[in-house]
Amino acid sequence: MLARFLPKRTEFFALFSRHAQLCVEGAILLADLLAKPSNGKERYERIHAVEHDADRVCQETMETLHSTFVTPIDRSDIHNLSSRLDDIMDHIEATAQRIWLYEIDRPTPEVIEMGANLRRATESLKAAVDALAGGFEATRMRELCGAVKQAEKENDRVLRRATARLFKEESDARTLIKWKEIYEDVERAVDRCEDVANVIEGVVLENS
Repeated sequence: MLARFLPKRTEFFALFSRHAQLCVEGAILLADLLAKPSNGKERYERIHAVEHDADRVCQETMETLHSTFVTPIDRSDIHNLSSRLDDIMDHIEATAQRIWLYEIDRPTPEVIEMGANLRRATESLKAAVDALAGGFEATRMRELCGAVKQAEKENDRVLRRATARLFKEESDARTLIKWKEIYEDVERAVDRCEDVANVIEGVVLENS
């Protein structure tokens, strides 16, 4: 009962926004790397630095959650939002690391498309995350989350096409394995964007 009369700390929304912005920055860097895979180690390190910043934001969010009595949304939703945002950057970093370690020197048409889909998904997600701070207007949030899901659906189509072409045309087993892992890492990053959008939709339903 007392919790109803205590002020709710709203800095969580600012933390979500910072975290989502770092995902956008990571996606932009990765999309550029996928399109022009040169200087892999140096460019991986730039993405790693962004991922490290995202880890710090995630840690700050969790520490704030543990020290806060009354939260603006359900505690489990805060945990899920922060964790899924962190997962996005983890997969972005993993993809960049593979590009560097596997010494990829030329892109496939599909991986360029996938990088663009990831960038679009993170940018749409950032808009949805930012909108949380302004309230829980259901129609607007469905539109913003829908844009994330559309990018994920398009990426699924590209992944299927890329995988089919890879198994049809690539005769070198090592190269096939390298590209399959790269494709799957990008796909996982986009999937985590959809996961965050799903959490946001759940928050809106609970609070509208």
